[in-house]
Amino acid sequence: QVQLVESGGGLVQAGGSLRLSCAASGRTFSSYSMGWFRRAPGREREFVAAINWSGGSTRYADSVKGRFTISRDNDKNTVYLQMNSLKPEDTAVYYCARDQNRWRTVSSIAAIYGYWGQGTQVTVSS
Repeated sequence: QVQLVESGGGLVQAGGSLRLSCAASGRTFSSYSMGWFRRAPGREREFVAAINWSGGSTRYADSVKGRFTISRDNDKNTVYLQMNSLKPEDTAVYYCARDQNRWRTVSSIAAIYGYWGQGTQVTVSS
């Protein structure tokens, strides 16, 4: 059973930075693309960023492009989301997710991700 555990959320002022981490169980982490999604109060879940199995390909939502960076350390079974220049509209619960299939390219489509973490709250004050 795959488990994903996010950490690193918190309260930060606008313009500040946070680094989210997502630790994954299992010995095949390096075979799967990983993604970050978020859900703000009263809004639908939305794609934030994704990274392919090797780390060589990434994709970002337009709203975070240039401010957020996704990366992974396959030796540590961990994916990261570095968030800079945070805005109040970035306030949400952030979830990491793992692709259901190996070796697939990055995708922003939530349906392809079969495993999800419990989420970590990010609150950006103005």
